[in-house]
Amino acid sequence: MAETAAALRTVAHNVRAARIRAGLTLEELSRRAQVSKGALVGLEKAQGNPNLATLVRLADTLGISVSALMQGSPEGRVRVVSAEAVAPLWTGERGSEARLMLTTSGPTPVEIWRWRLEPGEEYPSHPHQGGVVETVSVTSGRMTLVVDGTERTVEAGQTATFDGDTPHTYRGSGTEACHLIMTVHLPPGPAPVS
Repeated sequence: MAETAAALRTVAHNVRAARIRAGLTLEELSRRAQVSKGALVGLEKAQGNPNLATLVRLADTLGISVSALMQGSPEGRVRVVSAEAVAPLWTGERGSEARLMLTTSGPTPVEIWRWRLEPGEEYPSHPHQGGVVETVSVTSGRMTLVVDGTERTVEAGQTATFDGDTPHTYRGSGTEACHLIMTVHLPPGPAPVS
């Protein structure tokens, strides 16, 4: 429980700092991210329990990565992250999960995710900001990738990439769990509002 409270305090601090850097009021961030002002006020006070969709909308609007909202200060030049040390940001009813392992630094960060999709379980994602590119590399099993209504099968040993600014869904297919590594390539953040 203490880890959850500490993580929420980190998110609260990072959302507020990113909002101020971008020169946005609570009202403007609320409007742009389509998140209620009350939820934002609570979040900046380290109250509530934001879901993955809310964090993605806030990150997209602020022009930063989801993990930039969740991570504390860097701990040196090399980061090694264990999957067991990272709580899932999404879990499905059948045991599927998505873990945001880390985000690279720099003007165009890359998020590194580990996913497990159980057969028949899916995660629909809303369109991201323009310039976001996603890549999925299936390490075992099989998935169905739906991008803008078109389905593609991606099997173990295959990699697919697509522009993330359109509706997309990840679905486990086949008879066993699908394991994949996803990278989300983010465009440079917006210039502060003057």
